[in-house]
Parts: sequence; structure tokens; C-alpha cells
Amino acid sequence: MTSSRSEKDSMGPIDVPADKLWGAQTQRSLEHFRISTEKMPTELIRALALTKRAAAKVNVDLGLLPAERGTAIIAAADEVLAGKHPVSSRWLSGRPAQAPKAT
Repeated sequence: MTSSRSEKDSMGPIDVPADKLWGAQTQRSLEHFRISTEKMPTELIRALALTKRAAAKVNVDLGLLPAERGTAIIAAADEVLAGKHPVSSRWLSGRPAQAPKAT
């Protein structure tokens, strides 16, 4: 049995597998919009992870982001860069605009 955590968005609470880094919107999209198996390009996922990692570090260094949150973002980006999380469908909710949120 996989453990889960409860996440909440504008549609209410939803259970998300505890080992996943995404939140309520991505989980809801995965459950309701399975329209494609086409994946986001690995290069784009890596670029987004590197960008988020760098932004978190700079914002922590400048005192604009709490260290605890920045450390969590950096750790998540490192896990994505290490390939620990499979790439999700490029059409999470019928459009690719949600991809940066899930990365």
C-alpha cells in the first residue's frame, strides 16, 4: 500500500502519493485527463529543474525566500536532475502550460 498526503486546490482536497513531488492540480490532471502518453522532452525538464534550482539558491542568498523552502526546492530539483522522478505527460490538463508547475 502506497502512503499518500492530502493536498488542496480550488476544487478541494485530493490524495497525492507521498513519494511524488507534485501537488493537487497535477494529481487531478493525471486522474482526469489521460489524453496522451507523449512526454515532455528530457532536455526541457532538465532546463526547468536547473532554472528552479538556481532561482531558489539566489533567492535564499538574497533573503527573499526562507531557507527551509529554498532547501526543499533545491532538493526536489536535484532529484529531478538525478532522474528519480519520471517525466509526466506533456498534456497534463489538455495543454502544456501546467508543465512548469509539475517540474
